[in-house]
Amino acid sequence: MNPIQLVLLIPPLLFALSFHEAAHGWMAMRLGDPTAKLLGRLTLNPLAHLDPLGALVFIIPPHIGWAKPVPVDARYLKHPRRDMMWIALAGPVSNVILAFAFGMLLRLMNAASHTFSSPAEQALVNMVVLAVYLNLGLAAFNMIPIFPLDGSRVLTGLLSPIAAARFQQFEAIGPMVLLALIVLGSISGVSVIGIVVAPFQHTLGSLFTGGLL
Repeated sequence: MNPIQLVLLIPPLLFALSFHEAAHGWMAMRLGDPTAKLLGRLTLNPLAHLDPLGALVFIIPPHIGWAKPVPVDARYLKHPRRDMMWIALAGPVSNVILAFAFGMLLRLMNAASHTFSSPAEQALVNMVVLAVYLNLGLAAFNMIPIFPLDGSRVLTGLLSPIAAARFQQFEAIGPMVLLALIVLGSISGVSVIGIVVAPFQHTLGSLFTGGLL
């Protein structure tokens, strides 16, 4: 990304991360855990969710970052393993919903007779395009079944209790594995994460925008 694209990325990035984390908190509250609400995390205010390091890392290829995880107290949940799966799934699903909404907005903008020729208008169009790709990228990235990503919690909820217990033994090394994949991808130029994320971005991006992307 060039510097202009990075600047244009900031508003949709902050909104996507805030929406993602608020969705986790909302689902947790629906399932009986008020922790996120009590801590003020059921908000779209990015200051409540922003992790400075996670936001800073986003400007470095492959442009993967993170927000502060929403705390969940499993003691409030009636079915902890199953409920944690739904809480985890709420984040990526919220990003897909946002990508769809921005895709529809891009369709409407394209259908308008206006040419969007001024610098400000072009910046707006570029921001909407980035929002589509960003939200799909966040959704796909978070669904990778490596701890601490949401996909690991979803997989834990789908496995049998014995298999889930065995899988959770890898939780301690998950962050190191994830970091290694990111670093190796940046060094080699061949990102395993990108191989997983890019097809999802391009397929749904084209579908949501009616082939405009």
